[in-house]
Amino acid sequence: MKRILPIAFLLLTLALLLVACGGAADNAPVAEAVDPASLPVTVQAADVNALLDNPDVVLIDVREPDEYAAGHIPGATLIPLGSIPSRMSEIPADKTVIAVCRSGNRSGQATQFLRDQGFDNVHNMDGGMIAWEQAGYQVEK
Repeated sequence: MKRILPIAFLLLTLALLLVACGGAADNAPVAEAVDPASLPVTVQAADVNALLDNPDVVLIDVREPDEYAAGHIPGATLIPLGSIPSRMSEIPADKTVIAVCRSGNRSGQATQFLRDQGFDNVHNMDGGMIAWEQAGYQVEK
């Protein structure tokens, strides 16, 4: 009996370790493919991150130049909110456009304005750069 207890304890410990390791693997975040054609009007930072290298997606940063210089999503084009009406020709109507700001407020206004002007493939990134940075995604300066 004295010999069986250490073996039983060892087996129980190994079983618990295997279950714990398996559980951790099952909870790990899995990057899913994001289809730009089926995006909702409001998108999450994770969706934007998954679309960064997609040539059919354009990011428009609607903050002010000093905010943009302090840190922006790589590849984002700066068009401050107040400049959008005069710079609409720079926004491609044939691509998926995602507007970004600090918190999602100005980019929401830009998204609504552009949709009112006939751009039907424009989206707002929820939470803006605050959400982007909290998620730990790359910031370019």
